[in-house]
Amino acid sequence: MDNSSETPPPSIATPFTELMNVKFPIIGAPMFLVSNVDMVVAISEAGGLGTFPALNYRPIKAYRDALKEMKAKTKRPIGVNVIVNRSNTRQADDLKYALDSGVELFITSLGSPAGVIKAAHANGAKVFCDVVNLEHAKKVADLGADGLIAVGAGAGGHAGPLSPLVLVPWLVCEVKLPVMLAGGVAHGSQLAAALALGAAGVHVGTRFIASREAKIDQAYKQAVIDSSPEDIVMTTRISGTPAAVIKTPYIEKLGTELPLALKILYDNPRTRKYAGMLIHYLGMKSLEDAATKASWKTVWSAGQSVGLIDSEESCRDIIENLAREYREAVSRLP
Repeated sequence: MDNSSETPPPSIATPFTELMNVKFPIIGAPMFLVSNVDMVVAISEAGGLGTFPALNYRPIKAYRDALKEMKAKTKRPIGVNVIVNRSNTRQADDLKYALDSGVELFITSLGSPAGVIKAAHANGAKVFCDVVNLEHAKKVADLGADGLIAVGAGAGGHAGPLSPLVLVPWLVCEVKLPVMLAGGVAHGSQLAAALALGAAGVHVGTRFIASREAKIDQAYKQAVIDSSPEDIVMTTRISGTPAAVIKTPYIEKLGTELPLALKILYDNPRTRKYAGMLIHYLGMKSLEDAATKASWKTVWSAGQSVGLIDSEESCRDIIENLAREYREAVSRLP
């Protein structure tokens, strides 16, 4: 759908848009091996807030160059996802170079965000933390996080176990921070639902896999367009933690549970760290191969919102369609 001749939709004001100075309460989620310079810039220029995982760019020089290019192409806010787990030996550099570039938003995951929060606040940046439950949400709030990304069931990648219909209002009630709903969002009616639940906006990933700016194998995009919600399965084979992927013949053959030997090692406190590193390496290699070249060993990360995606669009059209659909959904309410 080409909306280039249409009048851009009006802004949607929420605590998130006010905090980050953006037009729409929509974060373009950081997606491993999918998010890139063009996607981040296009999403931010369209009025959302584009983000990317720091580890999408390796070696570190490529990361610095990407940050420089993004900041040259847009003056609007952008965000970086920093893995704060100890296994990410690059996290100090990931943080430093993003701060040097003037990144406005940090999204943290898989560890304690204390160091990122302290450094970001000293630089005037904000920090939102991925959470899947109240316990973690309270911990990051106590550390000074500016907001939460409530990762619920239906999300791509490491999806949480709780329905967003429950997780979001629970966190809004218990933790007085802006909450972004993540999981299953690809239509503006879901943005309306998120705001009705008390969220400050939405965190959208899978919809942008089928975007023109995504530089991935066309077979991956087509799989997103062709799949239904029932084609999404949870597997522990990628990182040891349940992750959502598209069911392919390879996934069916591989199975969704860890092999017995690896599971024994992963469940043992003494060997868990090393087993986890091996599982993570093998899983990331599978994702990387699948994103860049089609093969029979295909692992495509995606969420249940694939069922609402039937075409490849530009990032701008995706953002503006979400905003228009939001208005239409609100107008239909009794």
